[in-house]
Amino acid sequence: MAEPPLVLDGGLATRLEAYGRDLGGGLWSARLLAEEPSLIARVHRDYFEAGADVAIAAGYQASVDAFTARGHSRTEALGLIARSVEVATAERDAFGAGLVAAGVGPYGASLADGSEYTGDYDLDEDGLYRWHRERWRVLAGAGADLVACETLPSVTEARALARLVGETPGVRAWFSFSCVDDTRISDGTPFRDVAAELAPLHEEGRVVAVGVNCVPPSHVPRLVREVASAGLPAVAYPNSGEVWDAGRGVWTGSTDVGGFGAAAAGWCDEGAVLVGGCCRTGPGHVRAVREALDARSD
Repeated sequence: MAEPPLVLDGGLATRLEAYGRDLGGGLWSARLLAEEPSLIARVHRDYFEAGADVAIAAGYQASVDAFTARGHSRTEALGLIARSVEVATAERDAFGAGLVAAGVGPYGASLADGSEYTGDYDLDEDGLYRWHRERWRVLAGAGADLVACETLPSVTEARALARLVGETPGVRAWFSFSCVDDTRISDGTPFRDVAAELAPLHEEGRVVAVGVNCVPPSHVPRLVREVASAGLPAVAYPNSGEVWDAGRGVWTGSTDVGGFGAAAAGWCDEGAVLVGGCCRTGPGHVRAVREALDARSD
């Protein structure tokens, strides 16, 4: 009998902002690893209490370059990156259940220029491999159950990270992409082709799922089917359904929390094994997903 789908947490930054924190600046939520790790721990607890099975650690925007540019030594920077997993793991242990995924954001996240949604980088595959390698080794050795390679915009970056997965015995990862529509990742590569390229790592037990995050919920069903067509389980944690208006610097539209949960159950019917939320989702969305999946299994 197949294992039931696991519920991921919701937006880390969204929840931190709900607690009144201004996350402006290149480090975004990772800044609080140095300034207020106890609040990050509180957010992880919020999501576990809402029904999440998996906490994604606060490593998305964390990088050696970003920390050293803000006055930390290289040793301190590496310690703060490891802290992302340590904080999540301690909170999981205190809660008494769940898994922790080390958060590995794309190179574009460190640039804070939006290129995690385009893949328009100044590094080739070898350059991306070298850029990720030091941080990867810290996160892969920090004691997480999984590694979440998130918001990847390009097949080139996926290949660089796949090399690191292949070099790290015992590590299990998922690969989650930003997408330009419901069939292509952000650099224009057909999503089905990307999934097929990662299939050998899945067959080896190193990649547990391939999927999407930080996309509109409306794109998810077909994207999950594209992954399933390559014979892989999928991961899906889209945004709330609200839309970012870059010109005005505000989110527009609304979110249907209950509808988000029902939609997540549908993604599981299409082949998703890990479902949750990204930007603008919170504990209410996670609770709705939990309830929808529990009702589905009754």
